[in-house]
Amino acid sequence: MIEHYFQCPYCWETISMLLDSSVRTQTYVEDCEVCCNPIQLTPHFEESQLVGFEAINIEQ
Repeated sequence: MIEHYFQCPYCWETISMLLDSSVRTQTYVEDCEVCCNPIQLTPHFEESQLVGFEAINIEQ
């Protein structure tokens, strides 16, 4: 698990989430810890290193 910091696509606050580096590509939804809106997270790992990350507003 790694901790990753990013901006919420709703409230623009910097938040952090724990990401599972044992799965190469994954997509899941987590709520922002500040505004509680759902964020779709898509991290990409290569050899347990984060190489790509997307956090999008799913209520567009």
